[in-house]
Amino acid sequence: MAPIFSLFLSFVMLSWSIAQGQGPPSPGYSPSTSVRTVKFDQVFRNLWGPQHQRADQDSITIWLDKTSGSGFKSIQPYQSGYFGTAMKLQPGYTAGVITSFYLSNNEDHPGNHDEIDIEFLGTTPDELYTLQTNVYIKGSGDGNIIGREMKFHLWFDPTQDFHNYAALWTPSEIIFFVDDVPIRRYTRKSEATFPTRPMWVYGSIWDASTWATDNGRYKANYNYQPFVGKYTNFKISGCIAGGPASCRPPSVSPSDTGSLSQQQLEAMDWVQRNYLVYDYCQDPKRDHGQIPEC
Repeated sequence: MAPIFSLFLSFVMLSWSIAQGQGPPSPGYSPSTSVRTVKFDQVFRNLWGPQHQRADQDSITIWLDKTSGSGFKSIQPYQSGYFGTAMKLQPGYTAGVITSFYLSNNEDHPGNHDEIDIEFLGTTPDELYTLQTNVYIKGSGDGNIIGREMKFHLWFDPTQDFHNYAALWTPSEIIFFVDDVPIRRYTRKSEATFPTRPMWVYGSIWDASTWATDNGRYKANYNYQPFVGKYTNFKISGCIAGGPASCRPPSVSPSDTGSLSQQQLEAMDWVQRNYLVYDYCQDPKRDHGQIPEC
């Protein structure tokens, strides 16, 4: 099959799937229901661009225009935990724009930081949004960028309503969720390939025209400004850095062990078979000596 036709067919099938509302099989358990919702101002403060955000007790709206973007940051750093929010994205032309919810210690360890990312890569009106999950470890996201990206399309339109996105970070694994469906599991195989230092929780919207959309081919176009990201239903249950050694992150499965159930694993496998569009471990252009966990 010709490459161009194959790509076109993939896009058509994904569009058809979204139009039909075809979603993954039930994971059998909803971890977000066991984590209480917190008010925005209980957990977060403005980080930058205060004139480009509007917050109330339960939610926040942030936006990007040609003068600035905006971001917020948790009041405290965490050592582990469950971190989630419901987000609604802007429709139409959003190329070059990143709308994100993530953990990082970049301010504490500039040039040598860790990160766990949930990022939406802006798009053009004829293309689907891409959800990028990523993990950086001890500077791998700094001068020598070693991303561990897995990118997904979604089985719904993220601009039409709020949907829940979350990451569980434990001493042994990181699990990414969309509407309580696990989509990615990153396990600790060595200390060198897993983040262990405390991180803060962030949300932001910003101009990443150099790489966000089709490797920088499409840039942010401020004729379409403002670009708006909406957040609500914050679910934060974490072990605060420096807190009791007995603290444990919440379980995200019905089992006492905390590991994903067989039903959850089957739902994750379905998502990866049908909606995964990039896996760094399968990229022949990557230097696999830098990503030994693959």
